[in-house]
Amino acid sequence: MSDTLTIIQPDDWHIHLRDDAMLHTAVPATARVFSRAIAMPNLQPPVVTPADAKAYYERIQGATPAESNFTPLMTLYLTDNTTPEMVREAAAGGLVKACKLYPANATTNSAHGVTDLAGLDATFEAMAEVGLLLLVHGEVTADEIDVFDREKAFIDQHLSNIVAKFPQLKVVFEHITTKDAAEFVFASDANVAATVTPQHLMYNRNHLLVGGIKPHNYCLPVLKRNIHQQALQEAVASGSNKFFLGTDSAPHLKHTKESACGCAGCYSAPAALELYAEIFEQIGALDKLEAFASFNGPDFYGLPRNTGTVTLVRDPWQIPDTVDVAGEPMVPFYAGNTLQWKVK
Repeated sequence: MSDTLTIIQPDDWHIHLRDDAMLHTAVPATARVFSRAIAMPNLQPPVVTPADAKAYYERIQGATPAESNFTPLMTLYLTDNTTPEMVREAAAGGLVKACKLYPANATTNSAHGVTDLAGLDATFEAMAEVGLLLLVHGEVTADEIDVFDREKAFIDQHLSNIVAKFPQLKVVFEHITTKDAAEFVFASDANVAATVTPQHLMYNRNHLLVGGIKPHNYCLPVLKRNIHQQALQEAVASGSNKFFLGTDSAPHLKHTKESACGCAGCYSAPAALELYAEIFEQIGALDKLEAFASFNGPDFYGLPRNTGTVTLVRDPWQIPDTVDVAGEPMVPFYAGNTLQWKVK
């Protein structure tokens, strides 16, 4: 059993970097390991225009350590008012690589999300024409649909139709959580792929609910039963190029998670690659980590693979209980637990 693992430098294809003090915490944690990251646009107010994306790009650059080679890849937040002209302008500018679909009120800062998917047909057509990817938070928000069933309902009610109607549109089904989603991605053509988070590979809903509610394990889409966790593990262990690294790392201060209405999100950036190495080794798929982390994402996005490398060493260490954000504590994912791998 080797005690070192060197891979091509990875990218994070789904991350929340936030703004202000949180931005200055999250960006260095991400730039520590990743060369590029798809920056989510659900700020307050959201990133809805190419000008918004350029301004946010500059703020991220301002929070990036001088010695880092980190490059943020920008996204637009789709609303009912996103036009084909906005899409074409964004693509021409070069900074924006994708547009993010949040069904209205599906997750944190999604109140401005889409209420009428059919109204975006012309926008989706333009995205396919100019090569911008559609990134999907795949959950319905109808009150009558059980929270554990919302991902499958989205596939049945919406995603199947989008994929069939726009076969040239590249679609990333983000942070998949169910056997149904994994099977949908496997069965779809080459223009459909998915990101998988460390929390959905490592945990199931027992880790959220057994022995008391664990607010720092609460994310959306919510953790599912163990048969779905196993399906995700099998998907990444298969070596399929349809699955790649997207942490959905989502920083929230401790008091906002431990409240009467705790917010959704797991902050995994401080140990992201190490968390993936931990679970990939546990499921006997450590040899598949490099493609998952470093090859499949850029290949799907049509971007060059990185050329630098990152080395992990077997060196047990404990994730700290909290991370400081301008004097306020934030609890990282897997806090207080020991990982076997550490980035050298």
